[in-house]
Amino acid sequence: MIPPAVVPIPSDLRKRYSRSPEGRAWLASLPGLVQDRLDGWQLDVDLEPGAGPWNGHGGLVFPVLQHGTPAALKVSFPHDEALVERHALSLWDGHGAVRLLASDAASCSLLLERLDAGRWLQDVPLEQCPDIWGSMVRQLSIAPDERAEWQEFDHVAAAAERWSDDLPADWEQLGRPFPRWLLEAALEVCQTRGAVGRRSGTDVLVHTDLHFMNILAKPGSRQDHRAEYLAIDPQPMIGEAEFAVAPLLWNRLAELPRSDPELALLARCEAFSTAAGLDTEVARQWSLAREVENALWYAAKPGHGGDLARSLWVASTMAGRTLDGLPKAHELPEPGPSAV
Repeated sequence: MIPPAVVPIPSDLRKRYSRSPEGRAWLASLPGLVQDRLDGWQLDVDLEPGAGPWNGHGGLVFPVLQHGTPAALKVSFPHDEALVERHALSLWDGHGAVRLLASDAASCSLLLERLDAGRWLQDVPLEQCPDIWGSMVRQLSIAPDERAEWQEFDHVAAAAERWSDDLPADWEQLGRPFPRWLLEAALEVCQTRGAVGRRSGTDVLVHTDLHFMNILAKPGSRQDHRAEYLAIDPQPMIGEAEFAVAPLLWNRLAELPRSDPELALLARCEAFSTAAGLDTEVARQWSLAREVENALWYAAKPGHGGDLARSLWVASTMAGRTLDGLPKAHELPEPGPSAV
């Protein structure tokens, strides 16, 4: 077993959080946070000598043993999504998502059942993915009840209402980085799915980042596409389940056919929506708006030209008018850790 103090912090995580005083303070506190949870939950780090912890965009994950039983300790930077993750996992209770074993709000730490980090939906042939993803969404789409955890989540309709103000302001401030018609298409979605959607839509708990790499197999399950898969890293919100489709469309673009990839992307939206029992048109609308919002985020960040092109390609394709002058679908970059 390796003491946590000598487990290196992955370079991408260190680089990301070294940019702000809050991030640097969190990096400095990590060894103590990890040790506190190892002691408090009676855990042993289960790493081979020389191996490091797993990490995503916002934290570290250590394979651990609790009284000999495999588990995973996740310690996150206290950003908005991480602060509410424990509430969503508690509500799902292992149905469609990784099971929460314990949580500590003060350190933004979770003790989770351990999944197979080497087997994810990213490696499953794309034609087999809709059934797996659709079954998972059906399990995750639970309706609000009287439990206190439901009060912790933002509503997707409220996000749309904020975008109605923020998107045009950002578009102007950033020098109008794409045609006005695409902005207006996104604003129409915000109006349709915002206040109107809040009244007419069905509220469920939504995993808003349910892409292929956030779906892992359970250890010991089958080695084919019929393995039992569970979701991780939910970034939870309340609202229409169709909001969850978008990340499937901005990942694995290189697998679209070179002949008419635009039609194929729309068909992908339909296939995953149908498998989950969702409304394809509502999923298309949300995907358009989400990718326009992503595009403006990338436009504000130096060095994200490829990410901006990808978001504009997906958004305009969802709008039915793929922009000219963008790279071909198979040339667009995959989302990096900050975007997936």
